[in-house]
Amino acid sequence: MWTPADIPRLTGSTALVTGANSGIGVPTALELARHGARVVMTARDLTKGRAALEAIKAEVPEADVELRRLDLADLKSVREFAATVDEPLDVLVNNAGVGLIPRSTTADGFETQFGTNHLGHFALTGLLLPRLLARPGARVVTVSSDAHALGRIDFDDLGLEHGYNRFSAYGRSKLANLLFTRELHRRAEGRLLSVAVHPGTTLTGIVKLGVFTRPFMTLGRLFIQSAEKGAVPSLYAATSPAVRGGQFIGPGPRELRPRPHALDEAVARRLWETSEELTGVRFEMFDPHV
Repeated sequence: MWTPADIPRLTGSTALVTGANSGIGVPTALELARHGARVVMTARDLTKGRAALEAIKAEVPEADVELRRLDLADLKSVREFAATVDEPLDVLVNNAGVGLIPRSTTADGFETQFGTNHLGHFALTGLLLPRLLARPGARVVTVSSDAHALGRIDFDDLGLEHGYNRFSAYGRSKLANLLFTRELHRRAEGRLLSVAVHPGTTLTGIVKLGVFTRPFMTLGRLFIQSAEKGAVPSLYAATSPAVRGGQFIGPGPRELRPRPHALDEAVARRLWETSEELTGVRFEMFDPHV
């Protein structure tokens, strides 16, 4: 069975991990750094980000890691952050996310789960595309979920203004992650690897249950896998020579088969075009090949 101990030496490579301040983002950044990659960690909350950075440095003193602020729920922040990335990227792990929250909107007016989990990462990937294509074999790893089975894309109600359910809204954002992954793979035509992952049910702080959050986290330690185990599919997708573009990697790690509606190429194309319109970010280096 593949484990993070099987990660090859990554000396000379640069990886960027969003949401590296908590959940599976921390062990993802840690293991990439442990194996020699230079790691750029991003966090919306720099206080939490610094604590994660210090924890990684404590475990791997020689780690080449840095922290930068990024709020994926604010396209202005995404653009400002992307402008600071001036080095080629070998790996982009689209890890950050929110889940199962009451209805709210992002700084740009998008429903928050869709706006953060999908549109924020869509825009970030597009803005960083030149940095990724500067490295042969670069990878984009996007964290999805088996919750994509609950989601449907209603292009007439992307804001979910006519009925909101936190579970189906989360599923929709994870479905969008899968559709984006596969469409990026199609448009890249081998110039980079685009892979999606499902961490498995993992004990993280992504779920906000109000006063029930602390009891849930306490109880969860008894029967839900750790963030370290949840990070394994991401690490495998980011580093294993066996990975192929367009795959959906789950616990094991092993390849999963997405639900049929996540394989709909017409929906994936329309979502891509809609996402370009909503974010104002175009993947211009791919346009001639569409």
